[in-house]
Amino acid sequence: MFTSSSRTFNHLLNKRIIASHGRRWLSTEALATSRAGNKTFYCLLSGGVGLGLLMQNEPNYVSMAARVPSSGDVLSVGMPVMEEATGIAFPQLCNGFRLVGQGVRVKYVFVKVYAVGTYMDPVAMMAVKKGSAADIQKALLDPTYPRTIRIVMNRGLSIEKYTSAIVEALEPRMKGEELEKLEEFKKLNPSVDLVEGAEIEMTIRGDTLLYKNAVGGVGSLQSQRFVEALCDVYYGEDPASPSHKDSVLEGVCKL
Repeated sequence: MFTSSSRTFNHLLNKRIIASHGRRWLSTEALATSRAGNKTFYCLLSGGVGLGLLMQNEPNYVSMAARVPSSGDVLSVGMPVMEEATGIAFPQLCNGFRLVGQGVRVKYVFVKVYAVGTYMDPVAMMAVKKGSAADIQKALLDPTYPRTIRIVMNRGLSIEKYTSAIVEALEPRMKGEELEKLEEFKKLNPSVDLVEGAEIEMTIRGDTLLYKNAVGGVGSLQSQRFVEALCDVYYGEDPASPSHKDSVLEGVCKL
């Protein structure tokens, strides 16, 4: 399909290639590159499939040594944004929302467990982004502002440890109400351990959590108390990832 001719490759780049597989998309704008000497390796990503080509350097592309998450309902427009601590890159769009910030979850001071990014609806945040930092903080804690929280594992982890950590963070924030939803949440995750690069999406819309687990299974959970607690886990006073929260607060203003 590809030749060593840069003219042929540039012709393909100038065409917008969209390949559908379910709701997974490939476009020529979803392009990761790395450079070595006077050559460049280009990788087009679609779902779990990568097509690579080693070419002479082209001046129009930016070198980026980053791991690009490639599964899920993602449409990449422009270059992905790299989470600095892990080298994991986040696509600009996810589930129709735009990336506003990313960070890393750290345990035991130095263990980088996963990278996390938040995607929000620019229209829904149009008025909020013009307000004060306190206004933005209040909106982030309000589940009526839809968003997707996207997690990409930086290391392997048993599913028991992952779900237990989430439940441990949620339970005190639920203040004794609707605690049965914690067990319901656990059941959304199959008994398969998480591997490096595994991705999880949590989309919040009002009192509903739409959940895409690491093997691609999709489920939902309805509970106002649960989604409020989940917002507090990532955007509250004691967030799971302070770097993520700070990045989101800054990013909302730029929507």
